[in-house]
Amino acid sequence: MKQAPHSNRPIFGAAALIQYAYLFFLLFTTPALAQTSSAGIPANAQPKSYGLGWECDPGYRSENESCVAIEIPTNAYPTNLSYGNGWECRRGFQEISGGCEAIPIPANAFLNSSGTDWKCNRGFRKFNTSCVAIEVPANGYLDDASYGSGWKCNRGFRATEDTCAEIIVPANAYFVESSYGRGWKCERGYQVSGESCVEVMMPENAHLDYTGNDWACDKPYFKQLQDCVLP
Repeated sequence: MKQAPHSNRPIFGAAALIQYAYLFFLLFTTPALAQTSSAGIPANAQPKSYGLGWECDPGYRSENESCVAIEIPTNAYPTNLSYGNGWECRRGFQEISGGCEAIPIPANAFLNSSGTDWKCNRGFRKFNTSCVAIEVPANGYLDDASYGSGWKCNRGFRATEDTCAEIIVPANAYFVESSYGRGWKCERGYQVSGESCVEVMMPENAHLDYTGNDWACDKPYFKQLQDCVLP
């Protein structure tokens, strides 16, 4: 039996054929894809970093399928946003009539941290477009709060209109830090009577209550007027 002559052509398997077909596809289609991705992109634009389409370069905005330069006024910078003016004023400037003008800062004031407004120095308060000195009365001191009078009274004094009046503590009482009330409290065993502290008078079968400034009945007695009676 004669043996079949050997062929010089290589024999390809199915896997090899698929691989060569894929390489053939990439070879002939890649230039076309590259042309498609850059086609239709106007000047001063670039393909989006994600998704399809394009976006304008910084300093330009989309208008009628093209990118036009944003007119940035003096003392402004581009925001690179697709909405709004496309620019914002620099720190210390404010937008007025399509431009950026310096924020007028009055005497005894400084530009705030955001750079969009001003604040008065300590010891001054805002009044219209200026900073006026806070008048601190005798026995008072400057307060750092941004509201109120701008000052507080020293210990032992209380605000009465525009002055600090001394708090008079009666006998059997002690001073308390409070912006309201009398400014003093009766000692334990005493209760307020007008502007003084008088001894708490307890009936039989009674004791000082939890405040120390009034009385309550012992159990099983209960309070009836000024006495402690049984049920």
